[in-house]
Amino acid sequence: MRAPRTTRTTALHAGAWWLWALGLATAASRTTDPLLLGLLVGVAGYVVAARRTQAPWARSYGAFVKLGLVVIAIRLVFAFFLGSAIPGTHTLVTLPEVPLPDWAKGVRIGGRVTAEAMVFALYDGLKLATLLICVGAANALANPARLLKSLPGALYEAGVAVVVAMTFAPNLVADVQRLRAARRLRGRPDRGFRGLLQVGVPVLEGALERSVALAAAMDARGYGRTAEVPRAVRHTTSALTLGGLLGICAGTYGLLGASGSGYGLPLLLAGLAAALGGLWLGGRRSVRSRYRPERWGWRACLVAGSGIAVAALMIWAGSYAPAALHPPAVPLTAPVLPLWPAVSVLVGLLPAFVAPLPPSGDRARRAASRGRAPDVVPRVKEPTP
Repeated sequence: MRAPRTTRTTALHAGAWWLWALGLATAASRTTDPLLLGLLVGVAGYVVAARRTQAPWARSYGAFVKLGLVVIAIRLVFAFFLGSAIPGTHTLVTLPEVPLPDWAKGVRIGGRVTAEAMVFALYDGLKLATLLICVGAANALANPARLLKSLPGALYEAGVAVVVAMTFAPNLVADVQRLRAARRLRGRPDRGFRGLLQVGVPVLEGALERSVALAAAMDARGYGRTAEVPRAVRHTTSALTLGGLLGICAGTYGLLGASGSGYGLPLLLAGLAAALGGLWLGGRRSVRSRYRPERWGWRACLVAGSGIAVAALMIWAGSYAPAALHPPAVPLTAPVLPLWPAVSVLVGLLPAFVAPLPPSGDRARRAASRGRAPDVVPRVKEPTP
């Protein structure tokens, strides 16, 4: 069955992309195996390459990949110069050690650098880089404006702030690419420290202009205006929301911990019920109306379910094969790709086949400039006399 083209009615729900990406990130947090982490990065990159559009936010994935590489490099540099608590017998180099006072015990600068410490730092940095890349995949695939439309009325104001914060990095990347291309066309340098300074000022100016325009648009649309509700309803809403969030946190901790599996699931379900009740009551204060509300179809269920399945299978793999998910750095051993966890990660490739195809051609560029999914119905050009 072939996936349809993305239109206003068939566009995938933005929340499904975030659930899929968070599922991959959860799976990455459960392992330090570099082969599994590389497989997670490959799955996320393949889905992004197959399903991202030409919108400005879709160009931020490369920036997140570069940020992940920077994180790995910083982690290795810290382990090299500041040492590590990981013992090792394979000495790579011995640096001159800086003497420190007695109150700085446990901290050293320089000294013996072992291969075990560097391998442990590599595994740790690769884990954090994979988390960033999974978040970058969600930023590249999910339309932030469509995600904002799906929020409950009680979270609308906070959701606007979050969406504005999420779109800062993609818009910044798009502005930098546009200005660098313009400088290359004019024969001016766009690399190096001088090029960075000459590009940074227009980018900052554009960000300020965009923020002023956004503030004016939000004020014109009545942002922050609420309806009057009884005091009892406000207190009940606060109690349900706060209690539900505490229950969700405690239940999640119980499920992820080793000794809280008995009470984790009941607390999580009770917290979800209380939080949903609080959000429903809090939505009575919202005076906004919904125009063309987002629809959650079966394709969105498959996309979100694939990410949740990857996270659940990886958590389950940690119970029957913990050594396979965490290869030791001491002693030095070559990492091995475990079969069933690797198959579990490949479930995350499902969105590359069931999600709607991105639009192509001029319709995609026009839709990207308008910030929404395009219509695929062609416009018939009238014949000229």
